[in-house]
Amino acid sequence: MVDVSKWPLFSLLSTEELATIRQACVFGTSANEAIYITHSNEVFAFGLNTSSCLGTGDSLSTIVPKKLDFLRGKKVVSLSYGSGPHVLLATDDGQMFAWGHNGYSQVGNGTTNQGLSPVLVTANLQNKKVREVACGSHHSMALTHDGEVFAWGYNNCGQIGSGSTANQPYPRKVTGCLQGKTSVGITCGQTSSMAVIENGEVYGWGYNGNGQLGIGNNGNQLTPCRLAGLQGLCIQQIVSGYGHCLALTDEGLLYAWGANTYGQLGTGNKSNHLSPVQIMADKERWFSGQFFFFWRIDRQVYMWGQCRGQSIVIPHLTHFTNTDDVFACFATPSVMWRLMSVEPDDFLTVAEALRKEFDSPETADLKFSVDSKYIHVHKAVLKIRCEHFRSMFRSQWTEDQQEVIEIGQFSYPVYRSFLQFLYTDTVDLPPEDAIGLLDLATSYCENRLKRLCQQIIKRGITVDNAFTLLSAAIRYDAEDLEVFCFRFCVNHLTQVTQTGAFWQVDGAMLKEFICRASRCGAFKN
Repeated sequence: MVDVSKWPLFSLLSTEELATIRQACVFGTSANEAIYITHSNEVFAFGLNTSSCLGTGDSLSTIVPKKLDFLRGKKVVSLSYGSGPHVLLATDDGQMFAWGHNGYSQVGNGTTNQGLSPVLVTANLQNKKVREVACGSHHSMALTHDGEVFAWGYNNCGQIGSGSTANQPYPRKVTGCLQGKTSVGITCGQTSSMAVIENGEVYGWGYNGNGQLGIGNNGNQLTPCRLAGLQGLCIQQIVSGYGHCLALTDEGLLYAWGANTYGQLGTGNKSNHLSPVQIMADKERWFSGQFFFFWRIDRQVYMWGQCRGQSIVIPHLTHFTNTDDVFACFATPSVMWRLMSVEPDDFLTVAEALRKEFDSPETADLKFSVDSKYIHVHKAVLKIRCEHFRSMFRSQWTEDQQEVIEIGQFSYPVYRSFLQFLYTDTVDLPPEDAIGLLDLATSYCENRLKRLCQQIIKRGITVDNAFTLLSAAIRYDAEDLEVFCFRFCVNHLTQVTQTGAFWQVDGAMLKEFICRASRCGAFKN
């Protein structure tokens, strides 16, 4: 789960406001502008408002989030920003909105007037549904559901792909080598554009002074040009930085090309590359990036490039588990490389999957009935995790044939906590209930669980429950816990002897305690 409060700008919001956020994007030259979408699909913006990029209807800055009423109730699926800045946003019903800096018609409404509020972009997009948007510094791109690419705005280097360098005031379909092909992904550099085709081919056009098009030279391209250096590879995803690109193949291989001033290609040096070069061979499966790049392998995140003034030329393993947190901590400025979702992704580790399936009626094949309540479990998990159940389900025990097993000697909270421990390795019980779980752990010879219960009891001991916990430690033969509770009682003797628990124990135990305490000098003046 991503925490948006790691971005400094979001520290302006209250805890209640932060809890409503479902998606967010921080942008701006000093990470001083933000747009976020709530769980109820309301869109808010706050910050400096450079070039009216917040879409609030004016050019005033604000530290108090303002609601963009024009977008109320629309579910956002893609959002991008350019350095002007201008903003593009696509909704789940295929509509596209734009606002902000518009000096080169990058908003797509045919004018060069600044876009104060979100404008629905419809020119040349009738009967088209947009699913993805991308922004260069002053040009824009959109990908439709049927795989067509549209571009508009500033075109000094051919980044619109029209075959000329004339600016484009409205969305224009990119043709040339893309004609008849179905695109599945788009990305923009500062003044360049890229598209991925459904067969895994990659095409680039626009500025190429640093080799960011990956075509083997540094000449600008006014129309889409295929990257021959990726021939024979099936590219699944591509991202662009200011002047460089990375691409991921369907086999998990990572390629980079373009500008490398800060080591952002991860090749171990700072030399530009005019053609794709493979990096981090034999690693796989997930990467992302913008100004500098991160790559995730089995939930590990690597970073390289410009990192708070340093140049990291070889991918460096971080302790983070998602790329968004790394951008929040190390990017300069601390902007987001994509529309970030606060909701967890679909990937689950084995531990997370087990935790999720505990007490799940949909997948369970066995039920325990405790205090007339059911707990749903999986025989295989219990056999793997506990010797008691391993014996139960492979012998002639009657329980092996039952779909429901009755438990009478333990309470529902205790037995449920025990079964949950087998799925999660954790225990979350108050000290008083941990006593019953300690009894169960002793009966089932679960020594690790026994130690966890003792830790919970030690952390939760008070004057009021100390003697009850001491009695339990003696009863369950927990020697270490018994010593701990006894010392606590002696150290707080006056208060403990005034509790009801002290006088409710049986006479033999009370006598034994008094004798032990006396031997320790507890009753000396």
